[in-house]
Amino acid sequence: MGSLTDIGVSAGLNILSAVGFLLAFAVLRIQPINDRVYFPKWYLKGTRSSPRQLGNVFLKFVNADFSTYIRFLNWMPAALKMPEPELIEHAGLDSAVYVRIYLLGLKIFVPIALLAFAVLVPVNWTSGTLENEKGLSYDQIDKLSISNLGKGSKRFWAHIAMSYVFTFWTFFVLYHEYKVVTTMRLRFLANQNRRPDQYTVLVRNVPPDPDESVSEHVEHFFAVNHRDHYLSHQTGLWGLWGQRVDAIEYYQKEIEDLCKQEDEERQKVVNDPNYIMPAAFVSFKTQWGAAVCAQTQQTSNPTVWLTEWAPEPRDVFWANLAIPFVELSVRRLIVAVAFFFLTFFFMIPIAIVQSLANLDDIVKVLPFLKPIIERNSLKSVIQGFLPGIILKIFLILLPTILMAMSKIEGHTSLSGLDRKTATKRIPEVVGESIPMKAAFFMTYIMVDGWSGIAAEVLRLKALVIFHIKNAFLVRTEHDREQAMDPGSLDFYNCEPRLQLYFLLGLVYAVVTPMLLPFIIVFFSLAYLVFRHQIINVYTQHYESGAQFWPDVHMRLIIALIVSQILLLGLLSTQEAEKSTVALLPLPVLSIWFHYVCKGRFEPAFVKFPLQDAMVKDTLERAHDPTLNLREYLKGAYVHPVFQKNDIYKVIAVDEEEKNPMVVTKRQSRMNAPAGS
Repeated sequence: MGSLTDIGVSAGLNILSAVGFLLAFAVLRIQPINDRVYFPKWYLKGTRSSPRQLGNVFLKFVNADFSTYIRFLNWMPAALKMPEPELIEHAGLDSAVYVRIYLLGLKIFVPIALLAFAVLVPVNWTSGTLENEKGLSYDQIDKLSISNLGKGSKRFWAHIAMSYVFTFWTFFVLYHEYKVVTTMRLRFLANQNRRPDQYTVLVRNVPPDPDESVSEHVEHFFAVNHRDHYLSHQTGLWGLWGQRVDAIEYYQKEIEDLCKQEDEERQKVVNDPNYIMPAAFVSFKTQWGAAVCAQTQQTSNPTVWLTEWAPEPRDVFWANLAIPFVELSVRRLIVAVAFFFLTFFFMIPIAIVQSLANLDDIVKVLPFLKPIIERNSLKSVIQGFLPGIILKIFLILLPTILMAMSKIEGHTSLSGLDRKTATKRIPEVVGESIPMKAAFFMTYIMVDGWSGIAAEVLRLKALVIFHIKNAFLVRTEHDREQAMDPGSLDFYNCEPRLQLYFLLGLVYAVVTPMLLPFIIVFFSLAYLVFRHQIINVYTQHYESGAQFWPDVHMRLIIALIVSQILLLGLLSTQEAEKSTVALLPLPVLSIWFHYVCKGRFEPAFVKFPLQDAMVKDTLERAHDPTLNLREYLKGAYVHPVFQKNDIYKVIAVDEEEKNPMVVTKRQSRMNAPAGS
């Protein structure tokens, strides 16, 4: 595998595919009938209306303005034109920081590629070791890689020197980016509009009390221990019954009966203590009070009254709120064991793909396939295109499996599920990269990173589904909005793919620099496409304030350390022991750098400064002195089944300015005369 012919065939097929997808998108997006498919975000915001013209029926579906076809590529500069502050306001900080990861890839790899081609490629090319070795089988690309250096060659020092240069450059870019993202997060939190989660703390593992219900117990605990700042609380409900059904004109009577049954079931849940979870969303009068509670231990027993910042209402994963502390530990142990076996068995599809990338080995084992495989046209397609496609297919199911495992672990927010699922894909990323050769990844990058990204902007699946729904199911404007399905950035799926490209770039920057241009094209195209999608298409399910960035930084450091260890192992097999020793400080420096950044920046992603909380409270009171915070927070953290329903009443405690102690059953019992 690895001849220029194989790579040329793969490049031709993938470039044609990518160009075809982009041209199809450029034409389809300007057709009036497709406007809701390619600009759904603006429709949901209420700032865009249908461009269909009155009169000619044909013009309602097809764009007859030929001048727009001349400017069919204007979506590219438009995607880059929106300033970052406006992008944050339009799409949120999570989306804006996510596209910065692609920009980070360009900042790291463009200078590295220039240095590698200026220094390492000439060093490798002029060595000539492979040509002088008789009977040695090698690929044409190997002549440009470190494989072309003889054992014990002094030219290895050039690769070691460049490894240090690449490492320190990566340090510089990562530190600067961490600093910028931290500043963006703090500014975003300081300037964002009022949100319920700024005043709310999630309390888990509320201990049972024989004299009080969960609601009364929570009320008593916080009225006593946070008397000056406690406002109200909302206890969690299991919510096992179905969602509210919309009224349909032709079945009004049937729907009314169903709604009545739903209301009865909801009433049963509210009144039955068995369906009350040992968890609560506790709201405070000030953000300062919420920050103190969320970031401190509440009792001497660290396993009860567990407090943390509440996720925003859209971000809550309700199913995991009631998991006891001990059960959480058991669940995580089970998932860890399952994850180990999943990682082990994942090597099977990797081995299958590797065998396709080395057809000579297949011929040795199955010689009867030689007449078929030796056909030049077929061989080039199999080696240059098929392995990347098969690996892509194998990877489709993996994110779903890992997401299910993360849910079992007990995380209480959708953003937390995404981050943990992405973390679980690190072994997958490493497992993909280690056994393969650079030429295979050139074809894989072209399949996944060129054609795949171009297909992303086309939204072929969403286009077909929208028109099917529009033809058979849509009756109202509400139906049409539901049919748009803008989708969102699946962080748990997209971010690990990014990590693979970072790992490949860092591993092969010193070993086979020819891989770097393929990666740079991917980052450039992906930055353009995802910026367009974030502006016009995707609607995020939650906003975490870029809370995922520490995980991104950590995985980049892991990729850097893996690349250093692999280079160290490679040189140790080339009779270059003296030069190999010079690489030993690099992993140590990388770990040290990680902890420097962790100590310097990570607290901003975990805690909220009390000083900033006090400033926000002061500004809030000055801006809106008549704010009824209790009314604002009422119903913010209600299970979706109970939202917009009058049956559910938010449990709130009236403010007691003179006597903050709230009378409870326990107090009444303690104060009762003996013998009562």
